Amino acid sequence: MASPYTVLVTGSAGHLGAALMLSLPSLGHVPHGIDILASPTTTTVGSITDRALIASILADNPFITHIVHAATLHKPHVDSHPKSAFIDTNITGTLVLLEEAAAAPKNRIKSFLFISTTSTFGRALAPAPGQPAAWITESVTPLPKNIYGVTKCAAEDLCSLIHRQTSLPVLVLRTSRFFPEPDDDEDRRAAMPDDANLKAVRELGWRPQWTMEKVVERLARGEDWRSELTHAVGKKGYHAVSTGVYTTRD
Repeated sequence: MASPYTVLVTGSAGHLGAALMLSLPSLGHVPHGIDILASPTTTTVGSITDRALIASILADNPFITHIVHAATLHKPHVDSHPKSAFIDTNITGTLVLLEEAAAAPKNRIKSFLFISTTSTFGRALAPAPGQPAAWITESVTPLPKNIYGVTKCAAEDLCSLIHRQTSLPVLVLRTSRFFPEPDDDEDRRAAMPDDANLKAVRELGWRPQWTMEKVVERLARGEDWRSELTHAVGKKGYHAVSTGVYTTRD
């Protein structure tokens, strides 16, 4: 995005949403955050499933031209929320945003970025027999293994559908996980070579700023190993109550 633009950020109280709300102004953009939780990075408190609210936000803020949809129920919510809650938030909420964005005056919304997850690949991430890992590209068919992956896949399909029907500019970005999975295979992960990571860095042309090497260097100099953005975002859980991240509700 060239600056300046006004950007609607959903899930503005979460890890990624808060980071976006804090980072966008430094790039010359004006963020407007919506979340069900009040926070220093939330402009409007409310649900993305509230169609009237989303419509009013877009109507009252005519300079919003880009939408970053980061609001979601995550994998840690699988044990604490019913499947219907995932459908409401991850599918219905996404559809409401897409339809309201598409209903805006023609060509007003320049981009709709849907933050999905590599967890959608699910069982497709399992390596073939005798192989240390599975090489994943956009051509791999997702095989979701839980309601989180199922609903994110469905939301991706909605993005594709609305784009085809309305020409709304939509991009789906599958990000890596923000948390460890309890079913991760530590032995397999430890045995993986660095070749796949190096290939990804080489082919994507991306150079990570905060690497283990940089962390070690900063520690050796007696400096804080965390980035300024990490400090600004702080520690966040996945529930609105003061319990552990993976606490199951009664």
